[in-house]
Amino acid sequence: MTKEVIDLQIWQLIAAYIFVIIVLLIIRVRRIGREKQLIISTLRMTIQLVLVGYLLIYIFNNAHPAWTIIYILAMELFAIRNVYNRQSVPLSPAIKRSIALSIIIGTLVAIIYFLFVVIVVRPWFDPQYVIPIAGMLIGNSMTGIALGVSTLVEGMYSHKETIRQALMLGATARAAAKPIMDSAFDSAIMPTINSMLGMGIVFLPGMMTGQILSGVSPLVAIEYQIAILLGILGAVSLTVILFIQLGYKTFFNKDTQFIIYEGENVHHS
Repeated sequence: MTKEVIDLQIWQLIAAYIFVIIVLLIIRVRRIGREKQLIISTLRMTIQLVLVGYLLIYIFNNAHPAWTIIYILAMELFAIRNVYNRQSVPLSPAIKRSIALSIIIGTLVAIIYFLFVVIVVRPWFDPQYVIPIAGMLIGNSMTGIALGVSTLVEGMYSHKETIRQALMLGATARAAAKPIMDSAFDSAIMPTINSMLGMGIVFLPGMMTGQILSGVSPLVAIEYQIAILLGILGAVSLTVILFIQLGYKTFFNKDTQFIIYEGENVHHS
């Protein structure tokens, strides 16, 4: 027997905001100093979700391949921009291109495989399935590659002398950079692995929770969640691997000289 879905009223949403206000008051009393960040993130989240909600209503009611493709491309561009903005060190044009190519190729391969092989969505552009699935794959890949980029770039900067010494001793560019490449992959993929290890026991993931709340059988929700998690793991891994393979090469020229990019200046050694 399927239970009726609880439709949240305005006063219930207001109650949720009141809970956040209580937390903000506690933060202020404790002088933690993070009120501004919490307020901005709450307001931004609310505005973004409301706008997206109305946009999705239109797209769902006017399903067309063009709308689905445009929405996915918009997510890809936002993900790329977000990765750029989250870095604390200068990014060369070459490594920016590596980031963009890795995100686009890695996530699109995962999305296409998932839609045509795993779930077999018909029609293939059905926004009710394509947009949420693409969002989860792109969003998690964005987080993973942001961590990978940070570790790789900062590692190259902080270990530049070690890399130069390895090159002087005859090591190839790949061999000199391999410890940093491995560290970048680990930092990018570990959050996904740790999240998977705790699912089902420590917490129920978002997609599964949403389906259960909407009245779907827990067993059906579990099947979808397992498939999605495997898709996320594959998308993140593929995206990060592509970036690492392309990214490390941007720190070396054709003569295997190490390159440090500092704003508009490029230093060879």
